[in-house]
Amino acid sequence: MSDVIIRVAKIPEEFPAIAAIRKTVFQEEQGVDIALEFDGKDDICQHLIAYLDGQAVGTARIRYLDEQTVKIERLAVLSLARGQGIGQKIMEQALELIAKKNITEVIVHAQVYIKSLYDKLGFIQVSDIFAEAGIPHIEMQKKI
Repeated sequence: MSDVIIRVAKIPEEFPAIAAIRKTVFQEEQGVDIALEFDGKDDICQHLIAYLDGQAVGTARIRYLDEQTVKIERLAVLSLARGQGIGQKIMEQALELIAKKNITEVIVHAQVYIKSLYDKLGFIQVSDIFAEAGIPHIEMQKKI
């Protein structure tokens, strides 16, 4: 059985691992422009990092939009670790952290192909399909 650990990342120490995961998934695999991926907002966000058998394999960031709303962004899992539920576990950990605060709404811009993950977590689609970084997305919300 593989050992998966998901926790709040220690910044700045673990940011290079987070950046490497996002570079691999978003830039190399999906062709997202570096200026869109690294948008200057990382230092105002809370980051989660997932380790599989000691190797950093997944991440997400939580951006607080206002006192009651957060947006979970940049969910990424390396291809070698996909299919093991790590993305879902990262999202569950993020939702647990958010639930401890006075937050009432969580927003995601979900890539259309992964919509079912967010459905399982109780998110509701609130937009038509739109392009973000050239990739089809939908906005989804969850009330807490």
